[in-house]
Amino acid sequence: MFSEQSVRQLLDGAKRGKEPLREFLSYHAHRKDKILFVDLARRLNNEPGKLIDPESFQVIIPSFVISELKEAFQIGFIIFIPFLVIDMVVANVLLSLGMMMLSPTTIALPFKILLFVLVDGWYLIVQGLVLGYVRGA
Repeated sequence: MFSEQSVRQLLDGAKRGKEPLREFLSYHAHRKDKILFVDLARRLNNEPGKLIDPESFQVIIPSFVISELKEAFQIGFIIFIPFLVIDMVVANVLLSLGMMMLSPTTIALPFKILLFVLVDGWYLIVQGLVLGYVRGA
């Protein structure tokens, strides 16, 4: 199926790409998460005297994933707050006008889209994501 040369090239590429990948993951993983996974690896290790390297892939991959999930939830929450405020304002205005049977979501959705477009939401999201991976940003 695969020639021996292509398998060798694949393994060679994996060896060369391992260290830049390790550096990237380690740089973007939070220290607290690394400590957690070093401790968990120590507890799950069957060989009691064996030391766990904090820069091993079994530590930095899950710590990177957990760090990124935390940051994603924070971004989602920050995006959610203005939309929640719009929902509350629209609901209060509709109630004060006596329109209890009209769904606030129907009225609030165009305002949410308008807000997102006016603040150039996609630009801000993409800029924040890309600059989050640039060192020194």
